[in-house]
Amino acid sequence: MDSVRVAVLQMVSGDSLDHNLAQAEALLRRAAAEGAELALLPEYFYLMPADERARVALAAPVSDHTLLAWAQKLARELGIWILAGTLPLESDEPGKMHNSSLLIDPQGQLASRYDKLHLFGFCTGQEQYDEAVTMSPGREVVSHPLPWGVLRFGICYDLRFPELFRLGPAPDFIALPAAFTHTTGLAHWELLLRARAVENLAFVLASAQGGEHPGGRRTFGHSMIIDPWGRVLAQVEEGQGLAIATLDLAAQRKVRSQLPALTHRKIAVGP
Repeated sequence: MDSVRVAVLQMVSGDSLDHNLAQAEALLRRAAAEGAELALLPEYFYLMPADERARVALAAPVSDHTLLAWAQKLARELGIWILAGTLPLESDEPGKMHNSSLLIDPQGQLASRYDKLHLFGFCTGQEQYDEAVTMSPGREVVSHPLPWGVLRFGICYDLRFPELFRLGPAPDFIALPAAFTHTTGLAHWELLLRARAVENLAFVLASAQGGEHPGGRRTFGHSMIIDPWGRVLAQVEEGQGLAIATLDLAAQRKVRSQLPALTHRKIAVGP
């Protein structure tokens, strides 16, 4: 295959689960209508409440999760791959959840699961976040073979840890659903996304939250699709919307042949 059409969806999720799901469904339907074969929802697409514990209350096992069933039904109906940004999955730690990316195939089957490895912590005096209070970290790096190449999972803060994306097999695509803060996003979001694309000669697919949420939180948005040369192919700056692009896989193979940096690595990255 020489190309694939991909959409990254941007939302401004609030504290109404039903409203958020309705908005997400509308974006997924729009993406499918515009020819997307793979669509990525952002982190926390289902809920961005003032109290983080409201998400923990929705945590459930992957075998019996109403939000996962919602996404599976849509994938099956639309006939596309869906990355359900993140969903809250049960944790062995009381009062906590796993913040997990779930990949669903066009038949509605769960294809892969990734639990966020790196938990965000940030404190300036005016802003403070500590995901470890309500989340348990994942334990594994996860890749999944798509019909068009290997997808490597990451979530939001994972973007700051390049070693996650350097482990073999070299990913052809990097998925990064996020709810980046406006403060850190303004400084580093595009810089880090483009760096991950260039150093891995991979397509980076970043679906984000982009606006004001309950509790005074503001996210940066700027969902984007980036090619292996670091060029931004499509972008949504702020607010709700989608960015869509046809990825040239033949061009990726060509640039990897012309600049075989992935085969020139001398330092092994440990687990």
